[in-house]
Amino acid sequence: MSSGHKTVAGFCTVLLSLVLVITGLAMRWSAWGWGTAAALLAVAVAVVPRLTAPAVDPLSAAFTTEPDRPTDPPERREQRVTDAVLPSAAEDYDFRFSATVRWCPQEAPKGGAPFSPSGVAIGAVLERAREITETCRPQRSSLAQHRLVGELAVMLPDPGSRLLVMAEEVTLTLTEPDTARLRKLSTVRKDEVLWSHERRYEQDLRDYLGKDVLRDTGTAVVWWLAKNEDQIHKAVGDLGVLAQLSAAANDRDVPERYAHWVSAQPEGHQAHSPAPDGGAPHSNHPLEVPGAVGPGTPPVNAFERLLDALGVPAGHEDAGVLARALHEGAIQVGREGAIESVRQRFDPATVEVPELDTAPEVREEGSGQEGRPGS
Repeated sequence: MSSGHKTVAGFCTVLLSLVLVITGLAMRWSAWGWGTAAALLAVAVAVVPRLTAPAVDPLSAAFTTEPDRPTDPPERREQRVTDAVLPSAAEDYDFRFSATVRWCPQEAPKGGAPFSPSGVAIGAVLERAREITETCRPQRSSLAQHRLVGELAVMLPDPGSRLLVMAEEVTLTLTEPDTARLRKLSTVRKDEVLWSHERRYEQDLRDYLGKDVLRDTGTAVVWWLAKNEDQIHKAVGDLGVLAQLSAAANDRDVPERYAHWVSAQPEGHQAHSPAPDGGAPHSNHPLEVPGAVGPGTPPVNAFERLLDALGVPAGHEDAGVLARALHEGAIQVGREGAIESVRQRFDPATVEVPELDTAPEVREEGSGQEGRPGS
């Protein structure tokens, strides 16, 4: 009899005793009544334990000679997977997959072959993970990992419907060399796109300047005025530069009508600037005139520009004085032949005189005769 059965028997005995005592006091039993009650109580004490005792199991361990078998350990239903290789959307760049695989047994199909639950569960998880990773770019490994965490967190049956499988603590990474390669490739692609845009911009700029702005001198002047609407006089002074630029851009000579505007000044020559009073443009050099004189400019044209710069009209008597002074200076350096056209054009009254080794002759304007000092 167990301790529980003994407790129940004792409780029933005490309860019966109390009932008999209360009944006897209430009914004022005589001596023989109390004796009968005592006899009934003794019989109850002997019978109640037998009535509350459980039935004896003839096959219990108490009637066998074999010792008790140890309790079977609980079935393990999870396993850790580390660094499983899964493909990505890029060839030769594989992910490294790690997770804790968990499973729950299903009712085994009738006639099915025995199987390893851990192997079936791991295979089912890897197949589900592969379907996701093979569509993900390796540069987006963190995004692919979050997708796997959500997809593998649901208990789903394996292909054979033998287990319900899920995965937790999922991580998805790339090897360090692959990460470095992808980072370098990304930088190269960005630089290549930037260089391509810069090259296209330069090509467009060259086409714009060569085929539109510098197509000819007139187009270049119009373009310059569009950029500098309030500097018309400076545009006139820069006609030579614009003519040279348009000619050089198209690999041809400067047109004849712009030849006298072409400057032959040394490097560092400054363009003409408009006069303070808004008049004709003037140069920073007092003798520089629009369309500076070049090696191929005729002396007469050059002298005309000099007169314009000095403000002397071509028919004024001062023009003759300057022409004679220029001729006398040319005689001193042996260049009088180059100045002859200037003398004839601006001082026709002067008579040609032979060269002398003495000082330059003094010519009387309008006399028609030449002499030497002291003659």
